[in-house]
Amino acid sequence: MINRWFLFVVVLAVGSAIGFWAAYLEGLIAGGVLAAIAWLAVDSLYAVRFMGWLRHELGNESTATVAELIPALPGIWGLATDRVRRLLVKRDRLVKDGQSRLEEFLAAMQASPSGVVLLDAQDRIEWCNQMATQHFGFDAQRDVLQHVSNLVRAPAFKAYMASNDFSHDVVISGSASTPGRPVNLSVHIHAYGADRKLLLSRDITAVELAEAMRRDFVANVSHEIRTPLTVLSGFIETLQTLPLKAPERERYLALMAQQSQRMQTLVSDLLTLSRLEGSPQPGGNDWISTQGMLANCEQDAHALSVLVAPHGHDIVFEKGQPSTVAGVHNELYSAMSNLVTNAVRYTPDAGAIHVSWKILNDGRGEFRVKDTGPGIAPEHLPRLTERFYRIDRSRSRETGGTGLGLAIVKHVAQRHGAELHIESVLGQGSVFSMTFPAVRVRAAQAR
Repeated sequence: MINRWFLFVVVLAVGSAIGFWAAYLEGLIAGGVLAAIAWLAVDSLYAVRFMGWLRHELGNESTATVAELIPALPGIWGLATDRVRRLLVKRDRLVKDGQSRLEEFLAAMQASPSGVVLLDAQDRIEWCNQMATQHFGFDAQRDVLQHVSNLVRAPAFKAYMASNDFSHDVVISGSASTPGRPVNLSVHIHAYGADRKLLLSRDITAVELAEAMRRDFVANVSHEIRTPLTVLSGFIETLQTLPLKAPERERYLALMAQQSQRMQTLVSDLLTLSRLEGSPQPGGNDWISTQGMLANCEQDAHALSVLVAPHGHDIVFEKGQPSTVAGVHNELYSAMSNLVTNAVRYTPDAGAIHVSWKILNDGRGEFRVKDTGPGIAPEHLPRLTERFYRIDRSRSRETGGTGLGLAIVKHVAQRHGAELHIESVLGQGSVFSMTFPAVRVRAAQAR
């Protein structure tokens, strides 16, 4: 500032000296005034250039061209320009950093598996992520500043918003929900800032389905175990309280052994399912002979046929070309044996059962079991592999089934990359087949 005043005094002195040289005392005052006016004019020009540059930079969203447009001004105006330039560059850096952080934050919310909706103080939508558009059917651009209650019309949600009690969540149906395929959403609102709200939505359809399956599983297991236990306890009480003859005692003991065997089979199947779900995927280095497994399945089929059919069954095994399958022997044998024994159990006396193995033209292997049983109605086919699902419970108990056999077959097939196919015509019989991928099947080398 001192330099500025010094420069002004120098200009006045020079102007006054020139005026005195030209017109003595009269020119002294005129020269000083003209010098002051000239100094003010030049200084005003610098001020105008500075203010013009400043207005241009403050009006721009970006200060990337500051270095190019900065005017070359002397003195204090140059210092002011440099200071302002530094402040603008700093502002631009802070704005870019803030924008970058905001974009990272929005990208993180976009990647969230939950729906995220930001609401203003009037419950209008300020922003929502892609998952929220799927949950509620929003349009991320069109529905901005729309009242959320006008778009989410579920009565439970409207009551939730009206109560202003957000200590808990509310469950509503999603926009994609249909009677055949319901979609349930858990919606929870959290207040933040100045009366703003954060709405979080989560698809709990799978969770509720898993919980329903767990309840059904526990109920089914309890029921399956309670029935034989009731029979056993009744027979034990009878043996303890009544004097029985030897034939009656033998009959009761045989029935007790049958019920205990039923419980043992149930526990064994449950352990098999648990082991299948918890063990790692089978590798492709262990090759099992299909001839050996088919021979064991044939023995099981004939042994069971003698017990369940007085006249037996017409059982034919077509073992096909000698081959091997990559996988776990116990699992593959369990799946094949389940399909064969199911056919024996449900095929009437003197019925026909045809079991075959063959390598298809594309290199895949097909294990196929065809029977002449009562057949299965079309509405039951999609649910046959569910745990404890039975078409006829009384028939299943008579044949000694646990309702877990086909569930085990499905898990084994999935673990080995195979496809389980079920075809059936009511009153004519059924066909169950497992088709293994070509990478897990190879023809046995001739010795």
